[in-house]
Amino acid sequence: MNINTDALVSLTEANQKFSRVARMVDENGAVVILKNNMPRYLLIEFNVAEEEQVAKNEDILEISKRLIEKNRDAYEVLAK
Repeated sequence: MNINTDALVSLTEANQKFSRVARMVDENGAVVILKNNMPRYLLIEFNVAEEEQVAKNEDILEISKRLIEKNRDAYEVLAK
């Protein structure tokens, strides 16, 4: 996962200015909350979390089929 350094906030700041942190999530897609200068929490939009959860519930074969369909053009180029 790539972390945008503009989307890092301290736990204190997240606690005191939560609405600002929520706006940062809207702008950046995610915010990493630091505790003792170490990444501790990840704040993301709820719909993104739901999409990630779907992958955990899917069968590996289904995931493979979905990825092949999504990237069929790239696979065909690589197969040449």
